[in-house]
Amino acid sequence: MRLTDAAEPTFARHETFHPHYGWFRKAYSVVAEDSGVFTAADAPVRIGVGKNMVRAIRFWGHAAKLIEAAPNHPRRRSSSMVTTDFGKRMFGDTGWDQYMEDPGTLWLLHWKLLSRRCDLPVWWLTFNEFHAVEFTEDQLEDAVVLQLEGAAWRIPHRSSIRKDVSALLRTYTTDYNSRRIGVDDRLNCPLRELNLIGRSGPVDGYRFNVGPKPTLPSEIVTYAVLDYVAHAGVSGNTITIGRLAHDRGTPGKVFKLSESDILDSLRHVVDDSKKLTLTITTGATQISWDGDPDEIATKILNRYYHEEPPPERTQTGIRTVTSR
Repeated sequence: MRLTDAAEPTFARHETFHPHYGWFRKAYSVVAEDSGVFTAADAPVRIGVGKNMVRAIRFWGHAAKLIEAAPNHPRRRSSSMVTTDFGKRMFGDTGWDQYMEDPGTLWLLHWKLLSRRCDLPVWWLTFNEFHAVEFTEDQLEDAVVLQLEGAAWRIPHRSSIRKDVSALLRTYTTDYNSRRIGVDDRLNCPLRELNLIGRSGPVDGYRFNVGPKPTLPSEIVTYAVLDYVAHAGVSGNTITIGRLAHDRGTPGKVFKLSESDILDSLRHVVDDSKKLTLTITTGATQISWDGDPDEIATKILNRYYHEEPPPERTQTGIRTVTSR
């Protein structure tokens, strides 16, 4: 998957704000009540934040695919917004996790921010094309600029790229090193709980935390696998674990997981599914699916969030197949 296939050429639309606690749910709930709320004259009063934060909340709600431009407005930045099917399933009246109490929800929102069509191309490049494990903010910015020069887009101003890099580090790093942000901003971001980026030895250094993620549910990994194959142009109904770990836009890149990490997660889910099969060989281990991957993915989340009882395991259910 290429950047131009995965992301929109949008930069620094977050008004320099990283996502705060409650903003994802807020974006959904205010649009559910009034599709034109974000451009209403009294939007700051109704939403309870400053004018710049109103625009930031709309951006983060759209980036997480909880809201979208109304169908009768083809422009993506239309003033009229509607809730998405995913938004309704997550935060609706009978939603999966209305108050974001489950740690898996944060991982799911992280996946949505980076999945196709991504409103954060600088973030997409960071997770998918930036191969350093330890880095400085300047090194990351330089690498992103170099990657964007190879894209068929108009290159944004360097300051816009810098704002997106800063927002990324503030989103995922607990002790982001900047005197320009206050104590509330240092603490007020849910995605820091994912522990995807930490501080490195150098004073201004950062480090991707690669490997198993104790708070990442197997069902969320499996959902991401199926969401990827449904929207990334994967042909057929089979994909290797190697591709899921190393191709751009995959759960391996977005969650910083190895092949064995992904395989361990999938093993936990396929045993309870009638639509998934793992084939473990001496060559390429692969997963296959029987049916629409979008539908299978949604059913897996329904089970995870307890809307549907887990199926009984039977001898005729899906199994892990080992061949030589």
